[in-house]
Amino acid sequence: MIVRLVPGARIFEDPGVHPGEEAARMSVGAPGAAPAAMPEDPYAPLRTRRYLGLLALAALIGAPVCAVAFGFLALVTELQPLVYTDLPVALGFHGTPLWWPLPMLALAGASVGWTVRHLPGHGGHEPAYGFSAGGAPSLAELPGIVCAALASLGLGAVLGPEAPLIAIGGGLAVGALRLAARNPDARAVAVVGAAGSFAAVSALLGSPLLGAFLLMEVSGLAGPLLGTVLAPGLLAAGTGALIFTGLGDWTGLGTYGLALHDIPEATAPTVAEFGWALAIGIASAFAGAGVRRLALLLKGRVERRRVAGTVVAGLAVAGLAIGYGAGTGREPSEVMYSGETALEGLLAHSATYSSAALVSLVVCKALAYCVSLSAFRGGPIFPAMFVGSAGGILLSELPGLTLTAGFAMGVGAMAVAMLRLPMTSVLLATLLLGSEGLTVMPLVIVAVVIAYVVSVRLQPAPAPGGSSRAGGDGSGVGGSAAR
Repeated sequence: MIVRLVPGARIFEDPGVHPGEEAARMSVGAPGAAPAAMPEDPYAPLRTRRYLGLLALAALIGAPVCAVAFGFLALVTELQPLVYTDLPVALGFHGTPLWWPLPMLALAGASVGWTVRHLPGHGGHEPAYGFSAGGAPSLAELPGIVCAALASLGLGAVLGPEAPLIAIGGGLAVGALRLAARNPDARAVAVVGAAGSFAAVSALLGSPLLGAFLLMEVSGLAGPLLGTVLAPGLLAAGTGALIFTGLGDWTGLGTYGLALHDIPEATAPTVAEFGWALAIGIASAFAGAGVRRLALLLKGRVERRRVAGTVVAGLAVAGLAIGYGAGTGREPSEVMYSGETALEGLLAHSATYSSAALVSLVVCKALAYCVSLSAFRGGPIFPAMFVGSAGGILLSELPGLTLTAGFAMGVGAMAVAMLRLPMTSVLLATLLLGSEGLTVMPLVIVAVVIAYVVSVRLQPAPAPGGSSRAGGDGSGVGGSAAR
């Protein structure tokens, strides 16, 4: 759920102040001159009683939203070993057969295709479009969004959980607001929905700061209005984080925030590494453009026969995973899934990968990502980060580039190539590496800026008065826009 409000618009009207009162205040001018209206106070919404009520509601919804987010992530995490490890053993196999992804991803395709075709909300956000402005889903649409996401993420599609979490958080928050207030103001709905989405995705990203930048960049907010919208989200994320952490300790499942631990020591950036930042930025921009265009091309084919097309897409992802496993002797699961939990192992055990295995991993993962974007439901962030990190590790085998710097630049550059969110991409790459991220931050900034500028230049300019999304269906991150 992403907010897009007009700067200067009122979030809430104070019942004690007439809506036209401020506009009626005139300044004293020269005789005969037309009176000029006093500029509206941009902080006026924060001084209203209703805004205080909004903050109280945001604090209340943060806890249950994060509890639901925790349950969703726990279910996705438990489904993956259940389907690919426990189920084959229960059926009498000694380990997981190499061909096992074929029926599982075909089942995922059938489930997602049927959900998108028949249930309200069409399964939620279309990941091939990246992040875009849209409205919070209704409560009636949430079951379809959850079903499509669980089938996609739990059975092996190459997408992340962030888009379903944003939709779930925004939908639950808006549903709570509509239960608490009869006919709430449209702007109040937008702000409360954003707060719920903010709380849910911040728990996954491991930092309210990342959630704040994500919301800020996607919504295009700036100035005083930004603080007006972000304050409820920060409050909801803060209260929800307590519940998220507490549930992790109480259940013994741990938390699901994005964080790495065994990180090789980073060295001070060198002139050669700034040259690598330029090269990685350009290469990531072209790679991202290729992924996006192929995904949109395939999406058009899938939409013609939704169920059958999504099944074929699942089989294609399975085939890429099997081919990678057979060709490299490594686990096919490295090509499947979003990759956020595999980032730490990839970095820590990078020495165990041959150059050929890394090339195969980058190619197969990127192609599986394309196919998943075209047909399944989930978020685009983490697979982009994984592909970029594997590419950065591969390039670090060449002279002049250290492992940690290559990893960080690959993550940031590929993220911005797919998301077009430069500040969020820099933070994703640097906060992921903790204190080592501060050392390589200048390199990440250069790589991200280059990738961002080249990506925008590679994208065709939208037709005047048209949408910038080719073939857009009006769906946003939070589910479906008004249809």
